[in-house]
Amino acid sequence: MKKNFKYYVMVWVILLVMFQITVFVTPGEIAGISKFDASFWVGYVFIMIAFIGQLACAYAALNTDDRRKLFLNIPLVTISFTAFVVSFVCGALCMAVPGLPYWVGIVVCVLMLGVSAIAVVQAKAAADLVSDVGDKIKAKTLFIRMLTADAESLMAKAAADDAKAACRKVYEAVRYSDPMSSDALSGIESQITLKFDELSKAVTAGDKQAAGLADELVVLLGDRNKRCKMLK
Repeated sequence: MKKNFKYYVMVWVILLVMFQITVFVTPGEIAGISKFDASFWVGYVFIMIAFIGQLACAYAALNTDDRRKLFLNIPLVTISFTAFVVSFVCGALCMAVPGLPYWVGIVVCVLMLGVSAIAVVQAKAAADLVSDVGDKIKAKTLFIRMLTADAESLMAKAAADDAKAACRKVYEAVRYSDPMSSDALSGIESQITLKFDELSKAVTAGDKQAAGLADELVVLLGDRNKRCKMLK
């Protein structure tokens, strides 16, 4: 159980116990009328559904250590808590009004439950949509991010001054390249990967061809950036 959700469960249990004690310790009759009528049980069941629903929403929103997902789930927490409070008030009114026709309580509670459920589903769908978009963007930028890290590492490994200059040229070209990738760029990105491997071997071996390979790699990166612009 994640830390955020664990703390929430502790608060949830305390509130549930307080509710149960308040409901069943108060007098069973008000002005000679038993409070345990049909409307009372409608309100009680509705509040219990609201408790369980809020716990489910909190689990969906808080049971993660990913800060990005926690941030995206803030609207879900806010909306579900607001719905819980309103549902609690509606249920409490049904319980507190003696002699209230049970069908009135059922209609009010069902309508409130339906509106709350729709709002929660919409908030969850929006959070999942944004999360999916973020994951896709992360995947599409993986090639340039990995290549940037490799280029920086290769620049640090270069011993000769000319090799260092060549690696720096490549690093700067990669660093300022368009980060977004796509399936249409797979061909030229494969060429870039192969050419970078050649450059890495040349730098490691102290080969003087490193400068020429670096220039070829920069040209390939320039071609890739042009294709990126065409695809937008």
